[in-house]
This record gives sequence, C-alpha cells and structure tokens, in this order.
Amino acid sequence: MVVSTAKPFRIIYSLFEHEYLGYLFESFVVQLDAKGKLTFVHQNISSKNAKEFAAGLDDNDYELIRLMDSMQQEAVIKFFHKKKIKPAEFFPKVFNPEKGNQDLQEEIKRYLGRRCAKILQLLKGKELYEMNNDGEPAGNRIEILENEATILFHFRRNEENTHYFPTIKYDNEKLDFQYKGAYIICNEPAWMVFDSKLYHFKGDVDGKKLIPFINKKFIEIPKKVEDTYYRKFVAPLVASFDVYAKGFDIVTARPDPVPVLTFSELSKVGNPLSLFPDSDNGVALAEGDEADTILFKLHFKYGDFNFGADQLVPVSVKVEKDGDNYIFHRIRRNLSEEKRFLTQLKDKGFIAKNAAISWPKLQAFTWIRRYKEQLEMEGFVIRQDSNHDKKYFLGEPSIKIEVKENIDWFDIYAIVKFGDYEIPFNELRKRILKKRQEIILPNGEIAVIPEKWLIEYSELFAFMEEKEHGLDDLTLKKHHLALIKDLENGNLAQVTMSRKLEKLREFDEIEDYPLPDKFIGTLRPYQKAGYNWLQFLNKFGFGGCLADDMGLGKTVQTLAMLQAEKENGMVNASLLIMPTSLIYNWEMEAGKFTPQLNIFVYTGTNRLKDVSQFEDYDLILTSYGISRLDVEILKEYYFHHIILDESQAIKNPNSNIAKSVKQLKSKHRLILTGTPLENSTLDLWSQMSFINPGLLGNQSFFKNEFLNPIEKKRDQNKTMKLNSIIKPFILRRHKSQVARELPEKIENVRYCTMTTMQEEHYEEAKAFYRNKILEHIDSHGVNNSQFLLLQGLTKLRQIANHPKMVTEDYGGDSGKLDESTGMLMNAIAKNHKILVFSQFVKHLSIFRSFLDNQKIEYVYLDGTTKDRKTQVERFQNEEDLKVFLISLKAGGLGLNLTRADYVFILDPWWNPAIEAQAVDRAHRIGQKNTVFTYKFISKNTVEEKILLLQKNKLKLANELISTEESFVKNLSKEDIESLFE
Repeated sequence: MVVSTAKPFRIIYSLFEHEYLGYLFESFVVQLDAKGKLTFVHQNISSKNAKEFAAGLDDNDYELIRLMDSMQQEAVIKFFHKKKIKPAEFFPKVFNPEKGNQDLQEEIKRYLGRRCAKILQLLKGKELYEMNNDGEPAGNRIEILENEATILFHFRRNEENTHYFPTIKYDNEKLDFQYKGAYIICNEPAWMVFDSKLYHFKGDVDGKKLIPFINKKFIEIPKKVEDTYYRKFVAPLVASFDVYAKGFDIVTARPDPVPVLTFSELSKVGNPLSLFPDSDNGVALAEGDEADTILFKLHFKYGDFNFGADQLVPVSVKVEKDGDNYIFHRIRRNLSEEKRFLTQLKDKGFIAKNAAISWPKLQAFTWIRRYKEQLEMEGFVIRQDSNHDKKYFLGEPSIKIEVKENIDWFDIYAIVKFGDYEIPFNELRKRILKKRQEIILPNGEIAVIPEKWLIEYSELFAFMEEKEHGLDDLTLKKHHLALIKDLENGNLAQVTMSRKLEKLREFDEIEDYPLPDKFIGTLRPYQKAGYNWLQFLNKFGFGGCLADDMGLGKTVQTLAMLQAEKENGMVNASLLIMPTSLIYNWEMEAGKFTPQLNIFVYTGTNRLKDVSQFEDYDLILTSYGISRLDVEILKEYYFHHIILDESQAIKNPNSNIAKSVKQLKSKHRLILTGTPLENSTLDLWSQMSFINPGLLGNQSFFKNEFLNPIEKKRDQNKTMKLNSIIKPFILRRHKSQVARELPEKIENVRYCTMTTMQEEHYEEAKAFYRNKILEHIDSHGVNNSQFLLLQGLTKLRQIANHPKMVTEDYGGDSGKLDESTGMLMNAIAKNHKILVFSQFVKHLSIFRSFLDNQKIEYVYLDGTTKDRKTQVERFQNEEDLKVFLISLKAGGLGLNLTRADYVFILDPWWNPAIEAQAVDRAHRIGQKNTVFTYKFISKNTVEEKILLLQKNKLKLANELISTEESFVKNLSKEDIESLFE
C-alpha cells in the first residue's frame, strides 16, 4: 500500500519482538479517514523516503526514523558482518544456543540497547503501538507515561535465608505487575510495558533487576551465599535506591572527606642488593631497581571508610559484619569537596584517569618532592601503599660540587646527602652511569636519585674520570671547560679556574699573536683572528675545527699557523690529509704564502712507504685514500700536527677512513671544513672525537644523550647543551659577517613549466610510486621504506628535469631545458661566464648535446675527469670560454672559479650545503663581480615541495654549527604523502 501525501496522514511507531534481537521499533505513516482516524492504508517510512512526508514530521521524528532504521535486522547484519549474508543464515549461526558467538551476541545487544534508550527518550508525545501478529503496525496502543515510577527494594532476613523483592509505585499507587504480562523493552535504563502503559523509573534502575520478578513473587537468598550477595548486590542497591530492610541495619552518615594519595610500585623485578654494604659510611646501593613505574591512586577517607575517587557518586556503602549481624554503612559523600581536591591535584599536573596515574619513577619522585609540602598543607595525606615491603625515602636530597683547575685537568669534589646520610660522589656517579635510580640508606629506606641531578649533571657524570690512587678522586679533562662554565653559570658548582683558560670561551679576548716572519702576504682581520685562535688552541693543547664558510681562507689561516710553528721550533713534520683533488691547491697555496715550508707529497702508486723520509720536511700532503691504505705505516710516526681538510670525510665513525685517521699519533689535531654537519649530529661526534677524544663521550652515550633527543624529539635544551660543549673548539664565520668586501650574491629561483608530454610522464610515474611507497610504509614502516622512497623521488626529479633521463627513447621536450638553455644563451650573448651544476651526469650530457649542436665551446668536470687542473685553468684564463659544466659531487670542493659571475643549479637537492658549496666556487675571495645564482625548479613537481619542506626541516644545523640535518631520514608519513600529492 502507498500512503498519499495529498490526503491526511500520521506517523506512528510500532513495537515488535524479533526472534533473535528482542524488542525493536519500526516507523510507519498511516493514511487517515475523513474523521481523522487511522485506516489500514500504511507504509514503512525510512530515512530514504522521509522527506516525502515532511509536512507531518518534526526534528524528533527524523531522528527516531534514523535510529529505528539502524535497528532493523538488515542494518544490524551490515554493521557487524562486512560480507553480504542473508538473515536466515546470519542469526541462527550467531545465536545458536550451543555454538553461537557469545561475544558478538553481547556486542549486538549493546548496539541495540544504546539505540533503544535514545528512542524511548524521544517518544514522548508520539503515538506508540504494539504490532499485531499479522504485521499490522497499529495494534494495541501504548500510553507513554510522563512521570517516573519509583521502586522500593525489600529485604527480609531470617535464620535460614533472605527474601528479596521490589515494589513499584506510580503516582503513589502500587502496581500489581507480577504475573500480568509485563515485559522489559530496555535494560539501561529500565523501561517496562504493563497494562498498555510504558513506564520508566526514578534512579535509572537496571532492567535486569526487574526481569526476575515479572513472573515471580520473590527471590530467595540462601544463608551460605548471603555474605557475598550482600556485598556485591545489596550494597549497590542500598547506595542507589530506597531499601526496606528487616534483619540487618542500614546506618546513614555524612562525615567530612580527607583526600589520601597512595603510591606503590607498578611491577617488581627483584630485591635490591648491596653494592658496598661494608662501606664505612653505612650506605648501600641497590644492585637492581625494582620498579620503573610508580602508580598513584587517590581515595577519600570518610571516617573509618575509604572510597575510590574514580567514581564520584552521591552515596557509597560499606558492609560491616558484627557477629551474625550485618550493618550497611551508607555514607553520603561531599562531591563538591571531592571535586575541589581533584582540581587542586590537576593544577599540579596530576591528570588522572580513573583517579589513578602512573609515572616513571624519576618523574614520580620529582613530583612528590615538589608538591608534598603544599599538598599536606591543603589537607592531603601522602603515603606509600602499606602492602609493599619496600619503603621509600621522602626527605630532601642535596648535592654540593666544587671544581678546581689543576695543571692538566679539573679536580672534582662533591658531597651528596639524603637526609642525614652522606654517600660517596663516585658511587653515585657509577650508579647513574649504570642507569640505576635507587640507593639503599642505612635505615633500610630506598632513596630515588632526583631526576634533576640526572639532567643537570648527566654530562659531568659521563665525562669524569677516576684517578688510579683514590676512590673519590675524580677529574675532568680541560677540554670540558664549557661544561664547567655551564655548571658555574647555573649555580650547580663552585668553580675555580684561571683567567687564561676562561678566555677560550670568549673569542674576542684571545691574545694577539704576531704573524711569522717568513709568511708572505697579509691576513684580513677575521683571518688574523682565526690565526690567533689556532695559536691559542696549540698553547693549551686543544684540538679545533676551523669551520669558516667556503672561500674565506681556511687554507691561508692554517698555513700561517704552520709557518709560525716552524719558526717556534717545530721539529716533527705535520700531516695534512685531504681529498685527492685538493692536493694541487695546497701545493700552490703553500708555495704562494709559506715558501719556507718544506712540502712532501705522499701519494702515487710508486710512493716509498717509509716514514723516515718525513724527517726532512715540515708538511706532508696526502689523501684520505692513502691514509687508509698506509695507516700501519703512518701510525709509526709522531706528527706535530694532523690536519684533516674537508673533514666531513670522516663523518661516518664506522668507516675505514675514520677508524684509520684516529689511529695516527700527533701532538696537535685540527680539522677544516665548511660543512661539519651534513646529515646527522653523528657527523659532528665523529669529527669532534678525532680532535678532542672524549669531548662528547663514547658513541653510545652521545646517541642516547644528544643524537636521539635532538633529531627525534627536537629537544632544544639538548641542542643548546651540545652547542655549549663544542663551541670553544669550533670557529665558524659566515661570509655575511666577515667578508664584506665580497661583491653581492643575488639568489633567484626560476620556476619552469613542464611541457604537456613531460607532465604526462611525470603524473604517470608519481601515481605509480605514490601507491607503491605508501603501501610499503603501511607494511614495513617509514624507516624501512627509505630506499624505495629515494628511488621514487629520484625518478620524479629526473623527469622534472627531462624525461629522457629516465626513458632514453623519449622524443618530446622539457620545460626546464627550454628555460635554462634560453637563459644560458642570453648570458653568453652578454659576455658572462657561467657555471652549470647538476647532480646528474645524465642531465649534463643533455646540456652537452645542446651546446655541441649550438657549436658553443665549454669545459667539463665530473667524477671521471682526470685533468681537473687543466679544465679549471682554461675556464679562468680563456676569455672566450663561457661555460663550465660541473657535476655537483665532483665540483663542490677545491675549485676556485672567480671568473664566473653566473651560477646555474639545474636540479636542486634537499641538502642546501651542497648547493652552497657549488655557488662558493664563484662567490669567494678574489671575486670582483656580483654573482647571480639561478635555481631552476619545475612547477607542480616534487622539486617545489622539497623547497617547502626544507624550511620546516632545517633547524638543527643552524642551531649547532652547520647547514643541514638529514632530510629523507626525518620525513614522516604525512611529509611523504605531501610530496606525492
């Protein structure tokens, strides 16, 4: 039948019982006759067709229809079973009395119960009927009562058992509902249909408490189970409802609440053992800390009774048995006062869940020490759970440290106290280095080492060393003076240090050293300051890192220092290790500025492997490769200086070259680099451990204390601490600071539009790699997907340059090639000399083909080029030679190309340090012209998105001493998705 909207109609709601699902509701529209009465013309109304009958619906009707739709058997099956299945197959299987799925049955009941409760709240003022057996929706009408019914539970205890039954009243009239066909249609809260009326109850009673009495006068509780029944069932009823009791007492009271905060160990591993139980001071250290986590629980004490704060209920009940008599203590709780106490805890960072919170042990005791006194003043009681044998010390710990400068080290003196008990500082240090947190005091209490000490003194504990002759004689190497000054500045230690040593931290105060007599040339003011700094390091025996920007003259500052050392009586030769491509540069520069230095080049396949030949020379030049091969020979000689140029070559501490150079012996060590940190703070550790071994601890300590907090957690405090430690031994000046005589450098980003054919190739590759990479991340995680990610990004970058780099038979064009070659031709026509850099040799090959076709002469340099010197000299000296094609990797170091005034970066990478090195081939001392750099970016490609991500990712380097942190390694899944959007 179809109800006409042109004639009067009315919406009604029908209640019926489903074979498996219990009582459900369904919505209908029914046509009305001329007198406004219901006819037999009706149809189901659902969310799909409700708008057709909008004239007869209000907001509650729409919500009721939606809820009832979700209760129908088809909707239930769809929600709980993803595959299509017929009701006749689903319900008998799930609700099978013997083999049915009990868990799923409970889930379905909860699902329906929530919807049923909402429906019953909305039905007031609506028409509700019982559905007839023949499916007619408007059967017997059910009156929806406005007021709440009340329930009184009766308990009558006698010598043999206890009888239990409820009485129900509505408008003060008792309902005789038992054995009269009443039924419960919703349990939470209870709704009952009786005598064609729908009842709901005061106090949100559970329908399950009424169901047993539908066809039963009372329940009999046997004597043998009454104690359990009283405590688990009767007590909650006494708390929530009116109860009439005969045979036991109910006492109501309202005392004031006292908040009690207890703490205990969440887990146990073993009993603490003594580390030195026979020591004179009577203090023992626990060998193994029992628990890593402390659990706090809040409860409220009302008189003699405790109630958990996880349930703020108006009334709580405790059952007391006195002989054979039971007393139900009904405590009316002061909820406003309890909430006030909870707010006071929350204001102190105690954000509890279910009135409990667990913290790591150090954090827990830090919190206790900070707030214990204040909480006790506010009325709280703080105590340890009495069920645990272990008793913690809750008094105040103290530490006093004194540092005194000795000839070659700092002496450390300290007093550590927990209350009245003093313990040896070195034992505390050992404890902390073993990651132990507890100390057993002579009175048996366990003292937890303050977290503050672990943070403030972590580096001191790690870097201190023991003298051989005394347990408590501790020293610190002088190159840790930054750490000592930080302790002094933070009022964490009393420090006695010579004024001379303090000067190392303040570069401006370093004394001026005269230039050596045989040095030819002059040093700019900042170069002279660098020379003074190198001399100061030599005086105190510290290693250093000269990390000036590219082109600021690290070479000439180093040569001046070596010449001074020669004139001051240097006996042994110094060893200077560098990339092979730089040996010629050093030879030329030494001949120019320090011709008095006797130079020996230790390279070549026919080299004489005998260190005795070094005796007649001042400076030995060799490569990293030779140093690695000849380490067993070179370590037989004691050099005056070992100097590493482009020291990022040893950034990987596990590489053979890093291991090799650290075996070599010398009086002084120096490293030179424009990028001491390229990918990770571990680069820094490797180089610092070469110049000042132990400065940053061992590799494991450094990773835990600095690398992980800085790179993974972006811990600014750790970044500042690391910077403070290394600052005295790194000198870094930027060109913008010191080389003001350099002409301007103007940087441009040139956006290129891909051609249609190029864009088609790009979008196809992007879709392929996006799906492949994201699926791999979901299966294996971001860290295990980096190879695939780099592979995909590389393909996209190449296509953004020119699809021919990926597909050799590509016959189309490239927007970037058109843009960059057009600018190149224009620059040549205006008599400019141009450096063209690309990371990809394939890209340079495409440019070479273009230049060959245009009959434009050029010079070329990549990793396979043998005659680098010839290529550089031709570009610098031949006026008509305008173009130099250079691979980014091969041309980033050791080239002085000051004749160029244009620099093209064809395919920028996410390491701007590499790009900066490329630009600095032209923008360096000796350049007379403004340098214009152009970075070519293909629009709407991964190149453009990499530039945006750089801004968010490149913080670490600037906060330390370099120019970049690892990019790919720190990409999140969200970052990766954005790259491939």
